[in-house]
Amino acid sequence: MSSVFSDPFVPGLARAQEADHLIVPWAACDSPQWWPALQSLPPQHTAHLRALLPALRLGEPELAPASSLSPPHERALARALGWPQLPDGQLPWAALGQEPAGQAFGWVTLCHWAMGREQATLSDPQWLQVRPQECEALLQDMRPFFQSEGIELQAMAADRWLACGPALDLPCAALDRVVGRDVDPWLPAGVHGRLLRRLQNEMQMLLYTHPVNEARSARGEPAINSLWFSGTGRLPPHTGDAAAVHMPHTLTRAALADDWDAYAQAWAQLDRQALQPLLERQRSGRPVTLTLCGERGALSLRSAQATLWQRLKTRLAAPRWPDLLKDAL
Repeated sequence: MSSVFSDPFVPGLARAQEADHLIVPWAACDSPQWWPALQSLPPQHTAHLRALLPALRLGEPELAPASSLSPPHERALARALGWPQLPDGQLPWAALGQEPAGQAFGWVTLCHWAMGREQATLSDPQWLQVRPQECEALLQDMRPFFQSEGIELQAMAADRWLACGPALDLPCAALDRVVGRDVDPWLPAGVHGRLLRRLQNEMQMLLYTHPVNEARSARGEPAINSLWFSGTGRLPPHTGDAAAVHMPHTLTRAALADDWDAYAQAWAQLDRQALQPLLERQRSGRPVTLTLCGERGALSLRSAQATLWQRLKTRLAAPRWPDLLKDAL
């Protein structure tokens, strides 16, 4: 389980100690094992969260279908940044901090599709452990195919590239939506979607016999056999302050892997490294916001100025943990 970090692909997000708004992805999910795992958390795993909740007021959940391309934590972050409401699947994270402004950008992630009889399942890309030299070799061989379609590629991380071109102005499913699932319902649609699917197919053929994969096979490692497009679109004007928002992915890996022992430990880590600083900021007199996200919705709790009697009533009617997640998400 990795340590708490603000998404490295969304520049400018705050560290936990500096944030007034904490967004928690995968605080809830649709797995039948999730609720028993949450109920069985030792109290010390959520001690700072429990201390924080009585000082917060519960808002209405923001709900959307579990089939939406943009997961709730991405929509919550977009709202926190002051973005206007954008089409599902077109939250343009790849365009943040990029030039030229106004162009369509997207991320291209190297990944492994586990091929079954009737479907292909996308494995967690972090499981591949792509080496920088592998990424560079594949980039050099794939770049001409993308350029022929008006898409420029550049390296961004060991397993992810930045793409720029008009074809990226389309809805694409976030990786969090697809990991562990059949890819077919999540593939891009429309005219540009057909272009990206064709590129996917061409790259799958290139990867099938690529020297990078021959070397990985010799080492007993899984093949890099496909790509995934995400974070696509054009950046809108926005007014929010990324410096006030922290979004750690502490729970994500365990939830996506259905590893509920790791999920319990991740809650303890989240409580210590992200919720404790938020509690300290709230106790220092700063208004704070906590947004807990599942697969279908996000639930925000905010501190507010109140009289002594209102504060007492709020404490008496404090949201019960963890029931508030089961009821709302």
